[in-house]
Amino acid sequence: MNMAWIFLVTAGLLEVGWALGLKASAGFTRPLPSILTLLAMAASFYLLAQAMKVLPVGTAYAIWVGIGAVGTVVLGILIYGDSANPLRLASLLLVLAGLVGLKFAG
Repeated sequence: MNMAWIFLVTAGLLEVGWALGLKASAGFTRPLPSILTLLAMAASFYLLAQAMKVLPVGTAYAIWVGIGAVGTVVLGILIYGDSANPLRLASLLLVLAGLVGLKFAG
């Protein structure tokens, strides 16, 4: 069960990488960022699939998407200067609360 969670968290972090990679690839017109983005996508999906062998599909998918969404928003703020207004940050906290709730709900 612990390996499934490690796979899931890693898959979520790779999702952050490929989401940011989509921007860096400039619509898949830049070769190196495009290749790295596609590799991160493939690895993320593979690890998600491995985690879903053990974890409930709804929980695994929600956690994967949540890690990707929260990580992408945070890095978008830090790297690209995306908006960090209070409502946006409060919404991120709600997403995090939901992820923690899913983890502990079993």
